[in-house]
Amino acid sequence: MNSVFLILIHANSNQLRRLINKLVIGNSTIFLHLDLKVDIVQFEEYRTFPNIIFITKRVKVNWGAYSMVQCMVNSFKEMIPHFEQHQYVSVLSGQDYPLMPLEEMNVFLKQHQGKAFMEFYPVYTEWVEAIPRLEKFHLTNFSFPGNSMLESLLNLMLPKRIPPKELSYVGRSQWFTITIEHIEYIVNFLESNSHIKRFFTLTWGSDEIVFQSILFSSQYKDQMINNNLRYIDWSEGSASPKILTLEDVEQIKNSGKFFARKFDSTIDSEIFDWIDDHLLTKKIP
Repeated sequence: MNSVFLILIHANSNQLRRLINKLVIGNSTIFLHLDLKVDIVQFEEYRTFPNIIFITKRVKVNWGAYSMVQCMVNSFKEMIPHFEQHQYVSVLSGQDYPLMPLEEMNVFLKQHQGKAFMEFYPVYTEWVEAIPRLEKFHLTNFSFPGNSMLESLLNLMLPKRIPPKELSYVGRSQWFTITIEHIEYIVNFLESNSHIKRFFTLTWGSDEIVFQSILFSSQYKDQMINNNLRYIDWSEGSASPKILTLEDVEQIKNSGKFFARKFDSTIDSEIFDWIDDHLLTKKIP
């Protein structure tokens, strides 16, 4: 089994170059979705890599907006024809980094063939802070003068939104490792249920809910493992996870995860050297 990655990129940096160099090993394939706000010329160097493919239908992505879902769906549709259904795909950002050699990842996935590794918590019982995402109107996906005022008026004047009953709502992290079969089902479901897409277009942070909810409400529910294989530190209580540094090496080492995020080379670049020396040199017995 070869490794396949979809990397969502909104900025160019040496950090991205370092991530790609760790992933372009053997028969691995990397798909790059470049935010439409980014000048593609900055990334021309990657066209020389035979196993890197640029997503052609790019999206201008805004934080918390449905545009993040759309960029992933567009990417999935371009990826599907390249692989058989059993192939695993890992969705990453440019601020992620692997914590184990690709060979070990592939052995693990082969041993757990058919499972979907995602983070999913029931919205109405465990992840209750996400309830307003579903029940309020959010115009984050739309850019026009006065959209914030209109959003406030809609939520003041109209009753709470009622989520479509076809789905059981679960979620949390948008980063996951699932098979092409799972991806194809998600894409087909969204294309066949336009009212579901319309609902999530008005949902803040829909990228953290829509993919898991679709699978959780399908025949694939029993294949889902509530572990997205990523180490992410939310201990600071902010809207974004903590930037990982050398202070976090013990937690990273003991996490047992495939990847970690977020990293920022302008804050701590030595953490990458530590991971390379201590985690990415391990061999399969």
